[in-house]
Amino acid sequence: MRAGPSQEEVRRHNLGTLLRYVHVHGATSRAELTNRLGLNRSTIGALTADLTTAGLVSEAAPRETGRAGRPSLVVRPESSRVYAYALSIEVDRLRAARVGLGGRILDRRETDRPRGMQVLDAVQPLAEFVRELRAGVPDDDTRHVGTGVAVAGMVRRADGMVRLAPTIGWVEEPVGAALRAELGDVGRLTLGNHADVSALVEHSRGAAAGCDNVIYLFGDVGVGAGIIADGRRVAGHGGYGGEVGHMVVNPYGRECSCGSRGCWETEIGEYALLKHAGRGDRSGREAVLGVVDAAMRGDSQAQFAVRQVGEWLGFGVGNLVNIFNPEAVIFGGTLRDIYLVAAAQIRSRLNAIALPACREHIRLRTPELGNDAALIGAAELAFEHLLEDPLLT
Repeated sequence: MRAGPSQEEVRRHNLGTLLRYVHVHGATSRAELTNRLGLNRSTIGALTADLTTAGLVSEAAPRETGRAGRPSLVVRPESSRVYAYALSIEVDRLRAARVGLGGRILDRRETDRPRGMQVLDAVQPLAEFVRELRAGVPDDDTRHVGTGVAVAGMVRRADGMVRLAPTIGWVEEPVGAALRAELGDVGRLTLGNHADVSALVEHSRGAAAGCDNVIYLFGDVGVGAGIIADGRRVAGHGGYGGEVGHMVVNPYGRECSCGSRGCWETEIGEYALLKHAGRGDRSGREAVLGVVDAAMRGDSQAQFAVRQVGEWLGFGVGNLVNIFNPEAVIFGGTLRDIYLVAAAQIRSRLNAIALPACREHIRLRTPELGNDAALIGAAELAFEHLLEDPLLT
């Protein structure tokens, strides 16, 4: 028989649980931690003392309590001292940030990414951003825990190989190795899919907080999804799950960049909207926003484009709802803007397709963290090993 966990293993588990709670929820009193974590006051006191000594949290009396008696100390993550670098490789942008424990963005950089840019050309400005961010770190006692990278494509997390990213034109590209070579010593480097990491933080601290079953849809040229089922990310074998944009919805539809035909993203992606609006010679987020704005101002062709995309968007969401039975569906990227204009139409199409038991509780939402979801989510990849074992050096 396997022996039970040792006292040290239990202690480290409890340290991780407490730090994760403060990381997600922010400043929390010892009394609330005692109640939420089911541990006694003396244990909470010992754990917070250990985390304070490690420089991961700080404790202080609350500013105002309004109550008589001795107030419970408030535990705060050391956001300014403990941080990760977060990078995001997107269709039209390259972004970088220094993100503190607790999900607070301390500093950031951003530049356009011309379409067709190859891996080495993308890695160089990201490395320069990290050098700039590093130069801005205070000289006092700080702790860098690693670097996380969100990529708009299928990523093999084991080594950072981007297997397929048709919207940015990459196939079998060793992005992780290229970043390590260019960045030098930036600690542990972990890559993940853009929609996956965004789903994780919207689930833990954003629009889907409190929901155990969530679908986060992110759209630009293509469409991807981060799927949370029973509180856990659905990654699939090798971590390539969630490529809902390549779900075939129209076998006689347009050819997709993946080589198939009639994929969902050919009906709801950027190109479809702009073509229906008579603006097929344009591209990018600003072009999409231009169509949405025109539709809101009464432009008939723009309204037709939004209706067409809205119909297919509701069609696909209805099928996903039947398969995964989520509590919430979140529309990110350009899908957010389309949803805000076509919400009633999308809901109507969803209701016509989804089974009553699957649709009656569904909540359709936009991201609470907005465009920062990918950066905060990338940082979560770097923070994960710290949260699992805060005292591991």
